[in-house]
Amino acid sequence: MARVPAATKRFNKVAVHLAGRRFIPVWALLRHRGRRSGKLYATPVAVIATPTSFLIGLPWGKGTDWVRNVRAAGACTIRWKGVEYECIAPVFVDQEVARAAAHGPTRWILRRASFPHGFIQLERRAD
Repeated sequence: MARVPAATKRFNKVAVHLAGRRFIPVWALLRHRGRRSGKLYATPVAVIATPTSFLIGLPWGKGTDWVRNVRAAGACTIRWKGVEYECIAPVFVDQEVARAAAHGPTRWILRRASFPHGFIQLERRAD
């Protein structure tokens, strides 16, 4: 697992207040519970949205706390474009799945960037 840089931690303190709002569609706010503490956490993440799921890149690897918490619970909530979504069934997928789901500038970025740790895909729970 790669270590999360200190600058990223500082950025997240600001991003948590902006993520999930309508005017920043690439950023979402992922809420999850600690595996051991039960404490509620909020993590800003960049998402690729599909009609039935969200894909989130894993630049720091599959062993980060938020990924481990979501996998342990099997669920989380994602606030995206001002709407809360319950998400379930976390699975790891490769970059090709994300490229196929991406559109516009995101697709262009994914064609040029490498995500060696892949992505996690979360299904949106049907109402």
